[in-house]
Amino acid sequence: MSISIVDTAPLAAVNGTAPVLLTVEEAARCLRIGRTTCFSLIRTGELESLMVGGLRRVPADAPAAYLARRRAEQQAA
Repeated sequence: MSISIVDTAPLAAVNGTAPVLLTVEEAARCLRIGRTTCFSLIRTGELESLMVGGLRRVPADAPAAYLARRRAEQQAA
């Protein structure tokens, strides 16, 4: 079973398109982790994020990229 795609369908906007950026809370839900853990991953640079104005946002493809890196690391070990 592949986990290369994170399901953002529940986060789809009213017009039916998937979001480009996620809040930290939405990214945490995608990864099934807590908000504090998600902020820790962002702080260490393991999970990509950016500032938009004064708001921290996570690119919608970043959770899947994080999972892919973690899986590759575990398979290499």
